[in-house]
Amino acid sequence: MRVIGLDFGSKTVGVAISDPLMITAQGIEIIRRKEENKLRKTLARIEALIEEYQVEEIVLGYPKNMNDTLGERVEKTEEFKEMLERRTGLKVICWDERLTTVAADKAMIEAGLRREERKEQIDKLAAVLILQGYLDYKGMQKREEE
Repeated sequence: MRVIGLDFGSKTVGVAISDPLMITAQGIEIIRRKEENKLRKTLARIEALIEEYQVEEIVLGYPKNMNDTLGERVEKTEEFKEMLERRTGLKVICWDERLTTVAADKAMIEAGLRREERKEQIDKLAAVLILQGYLDYKGMQKREEE
């Protein structure tokens, strides 16, 4: 089984995929669009990736505010979640993504990437961190059950 992780932004979607054992997450691409509400091609690309990797579950970053309130971005994310569920027929799990972009940027700074390179890759790395958080949680649950 594989899981796909998505970092849904206003003009990009960072994409990560799990390994078949659901232990690690790898970034695979950033889907870009010209306008925020133009999602047809974005959804079609996600569907193609789901088919290519034989994905059975989707993890979608859930952008809560730091004080645990829900802002405007959450509403758009929930609409995107509904679209994904309708189009793919797969379960979509919303996963708290607070600080993933900050952690991604910090990791890239530590790796010595220039600002332009970081800007180019941040959404993909954020998707990796979202998916890895979910995989770690699932792995911990599984160990507790044993």
